[in-house]
Amino acid sequence: MTDSCDILISGGGIAGLTAAAVFGTAGFDVVCVDPAPPITERDVDGSDLRTTAFLQPAHGLLAQCGLWQRLDEYAAPLQIMRIVDAGGDVPEPRVVRDFNAADISDQPFGWNLPNWLLRREMVTRLAELPNVDFRPGTGTVSLFTRTAEARVGLSDGSRIRCKLVIAADGRNSPMREAAGISVHTTRYGQKALAFAVTHPIPHDNVSTEIHRSGGPFTLVPLPDWQGQPSSAIVWMERGPRVVELLNTDPEAFETLMTERSCGLFGPLKLASRRTIWPIISQSAERLAGERVALMAEAAHVVPPIGAQGLNMSLGDLRTLLDLAQARPEGLGDAQMLDAYHKARHTEIEMRVKGIDLLNRASMIEARPLRDARAMGLSALYSLPPVRKTLMQMGLGVR
Repeated sequence: MTDSCDILISGGGIAGLTAAAVFGTAGFDVVCVDPAPPITERDVDGSDLRTTAFLQPAHGLLAQCGLWQRLDEYAAPLQIMRIVDAGGDVPEPRVVRDFNAADISDQPFGWNLPNWLLRREMVTRLAELPNVDFRPGTGTVSLFTRTAEARVGLSDGSRIRCKLVIAADGRNSPMREAAGISVHTTRYGQKALAFAVTHPIPHDNVSTEIHRSGGPFTLVPLPDWQGQPSSAIVWMERGPRVVELLNTDPEAFETLMTERSCGLFGPLKLASRRTIWPIISQSAERLAGERVALMAEAAHVVPPIGAQGLNMSLGDLRTLLDLAQARPEGLGDAQMLDAYHKARHTEIEMRVKGIDLLNRASMIEARPLRDARAMGLSALYSLPPVRKTLMQMGLGVR
């Protein structure tokens, strides 16, 4: 059986579901497939307990495709990004610097939402769009392209003919592999623990990134949980240490994480199970092949620092949408895909390298280098024009 559509999206994660909503709302016929049905509940096995911070530029795109209206009530605003250096002899703050969105805008930097909830609301939105066919439990298995169209084989035995394949199918993207596009990967020997906590001291919409060694310990605001202030934590460390932490009994783990948080929010209490994620940097050699565009983790993977990952993905999506709407008759052709590669590749390479440097700086073990890191943070912060430029670059508006 062969179906046809304008766009086939391989991948039903946050990026793929957003792409389906964006292109569907724009009037394109879309089929979106993913081999794993999305898990849309918080406390079940396999649910994604990480959170996504949608930065300011994402807001317009999400509103335009009918997603923001569903997400708004669940979103925790991020007004201040607080960087803490705790690289001294004992785990306590020695340099604390607040980057306040009010310095550059009348809006917060962004809004934080749990990934499992994003999937729930996005799937509900896709069901409202008659020109979007979401097929969870079905994956892509083969790709055949010609200058005029692509044909994609699916795991249920069916085939899809389309003008454009969007590969949003993750860091091990089967469509990227089928298109013969290579990637450069950097491994840090790090993993991350992701989980939710409650704490007695309110977060006041401040996202806090604490640097000591091994990688950042980041607390991102969540709405209150069971009447208590709540945050999502990403705790990055070297791999063996993360496995130890994952297997530490909850009470001892709470003591360790409260210490690692420098006690800034009082005693931290686990409010979810702990999940473990590998940390790598990765970028594709090209962002497109014949009739195929790579986006999100199929195109670029970065450590979870500064909320850059998904917001780079939404930059990909915005560029693809602009190009598709400017020349709908050329959807997926060589001219469109060359323009996409040129528009995104340099910025992606720059951001991947920048976040790689920040991660390496955060991993530093040697005390003199940790002291140099603290001095560098103070120096950058103390120059208002530099501080504002860094914030604008972080948002992707400059």
